[in-house]
Order: sequence, then structure tokens, then C-alpha cells
Amino acid sequence: MTSKQFGGPALLLDRSDINTDEIIPAKYLTEVTKEALQPYMLEDLKLDGFDPKSEQVRQARVIVTRENFGCGSSREHAPWVFEVNGVHTIIAESYARIFRQNMFNCGMLAIELPKEDIDSLFAMGRAGQLVVDVDVDGQRLTARAGGESREFGFDISPFDKALVLAGGWVEFADARY
Repeated sequence: MTSKQFGGPALLLDRSDINTDEIIPAKYLTEVTKEALQPYMLEDLKLDGFDPKSEQVRQARVIVTRENFGCGSSREHAPWVFEVNGVHTIIAESYARIFRQNMFNCGMLAIELPKEDIDSLFAMGRAGQLVVDVDVDGQRLTARAGGESREFGFDISPFDKALVLAGGWVEFADARY
């Protein structure tokens, strides 16, 4: 069973098509440990007012973003940099296919919600610090900000859910084979 925590303070990245080079710049792909990636999360992300070294980024445990998150080159380093920073849940309208599967393979959640629900999360985040609680088994998340609370359901395949609950592909395979 995973020791990862799903949920917590959310970082709102209000942009579509955030690519893997913005998540973890290619110049760091020679690092041999996940821990070495830790200080470089979102280092090259271009977003008005965004500071990758801010306290809000350091405290984030969830990312809420728009469509096609994780596009670009297919590298495991992108989910790894989130994992080593304690961000185990990303909520988006859609994902690049390989990034999404790499998240599940690492035992992390790539939750897809319709645009209307993502819009609601951004609106809530404008009212105060957005905090998200995730029930993986029940496939529900609860978002709270500015005195408001909303619940959202999400779909995840039984296999991807098993990967997440096991802690990732290696742990899943170790327990079964």
C-alpha cells in the first residue's frame, strides 16, 4: 500500500499545454537520483507572476491546471520531480498520454475533470488558498477555499487505481509476481 499522500494545498497553473521541458528542464536529465531534481521543479514555466521558488510552490501538494498537461518529450523525470517535491496529485482537463501513464506508473494521481469543474476550482482558488482532499478508493475529491467546499467525482481505470494504491508499477509487480 502506498505511503504517498494525495491532497493538500493546491498550486493553480492557469495555462494549457504545459510541457515536460517547463516541468523539468532538459539540462537536468543527466541527474542520477530523483532527489537531485528537487530544486528545479517548474523552473522554466512561463506564466505571469509565477515564481518557481515561491513558498506557495514549495508548500503545494496538488497542482490544478488546464488541458494537455505534460506534453512534449516523454520523460519519467517530469513525474519524478513532482514526486520528490511531495506533489502526488495533478488535476487537469487532459494530459499528454505518456505523461499521464508515467504518473500512474509512479503511483501518483493524474485526475481528469471536465473544463467546467476545472473552471470551478480556479474560481474557488481566487477566493482563498485552495486545499484539495482526495479519496482514491471512492474516486472523489473535495475542494475547499474561502469558506466554500465542493465535491467532485473522477474516473480512473481499475488497473491505474491498483498502480496508485500499490505505490507504483514496481510495488504493484513486487506484490503480484
